[in-house]
Amino acid sequence: MSKRDYYEVLGVERGASAAEVKKAYRRLAMKHHPDRNQDNAGAEDLFKEAKEAYEVLTDENKRARYDRYGHAGVDHSPGGSGFGGGGGADAFSDMFGDVFGDIFGGGGRRARSQVFRGADLAYSLDLNLEQAVAGETVTIEVPTMVECEGCSGSGAAEGSSPVDCETCGGIGQVRMQQGFFSVQQTCPACRGSGKTIKDPCGDCSGQGRIRENRKLEVNVPAGVDTGDRIRLGGQGEAGRSGGPAGDLYVEIHVRDHKIFERDGADLACEVPVSFVTAALGGTIKVPTLTGEVTLKVPAECQTGKVFRLRGKGVKPVRGGPVGDLFCRAVVETPVKLSEKQKDLLREFDESLRGHGTRHSPKESGWLDGVKSFFENIGS
Repeated sequence: MSKRDYYEVLGVERGASAAEVKKAYRRLAMKHHPDRNQDNAGAEDLFKEAKEAYEVLTDENKRARYDRYGHAGVDHSPGGSGFGGGGGADAFSDMFGDVFGDIFGGGGRRARSQVFRGADLAYSLDLNLEQAVAGETVTIEVPTMVECEGCSGSGAAEGSSPVDCETCGGIGQVRMQQGFFSVQQTCPACRGSGKTIKDPCGDCSGQGRIRENRKLEVNVPAGVDTGDRIRLGGQGEAGRSGGPAGDLYVEIHVRDHKIFERDGADLACEVPVSFVTAALGGTIKVPTLTGEVTLKVPAECQTGKVFRLRGKGVKPVRGGPVGDLFCRAVVETPVKLSEKQKDLLREFDESLRGHGTRHSPKESGWLDGVKSFFENIGS
């Protein structure tokens, strides 16, 4: 059975470039590879046919002979491999490394030397509540690896430059032959960079980076809370071998406040109310994050009563309405009384008791409950 035309096999024009030939072969190789067509006996023949066409049309000398003489110009000699005199398993393993290495990310013989992205960094930023609510620009100092200025990150001393690694030839990878296949792995000599340094920079000892405390400005948006993170792109560690820098993540921690407690967008605080104001009613001054406001206290106010001040909380960093401020009244018992003040209170207490339980309904109800409790125990 006569062989099909190689150009027809790959589906390319006779004047197709090497890149077009390679692209066509990739498509066919992926389609007909035996491992992907175990139930199709004819797939292996199509795979071998495409592989043979690829080897001939990507070799300038073989392609020239084929274009002039056809298949007769590239027939293998006795003892050859059947692929135009190429070296059997070695020829296929080279081709497998070039084509399938590119497909699966290995890079094959034409792999480029690797660059390495710098590490991401984390920084914990402490803020007080006022800073977190209002937002501001904060200067921080971050220990990190930065590009060495003495060698501009190359790692080589002034007047010299990195050279191609002798082990991998500058491609950053080496191939290990394992029977019919070859396996790509990172070059152990240059660790994938493809370069080695004969005369290292004295400042960074050939690393291309040095450790430095770098000052950065962080724009803290209004409304942040503990656990929020701010990403500063490219402000992490410098990359190696020309790779990009990592990112810096600033994690917010809001310190406890002396007056306010925060719950998302809302704030809460305790407000001391004098005995007289609680009994007769009146007004008191209440602090907020934007200044003092006047709070009206109704007569007969008890400890635990909560007053809600709308819009006096926090505007969330991710949007939404401003929260509220919840003020919990705490009736304050007078302290350090003079004898005259004590006598006045005793007189006042006697006047209250003269009206029975009218003025202390909660106390009376509580005492009745206690009495009932002990009666039940004794019965």
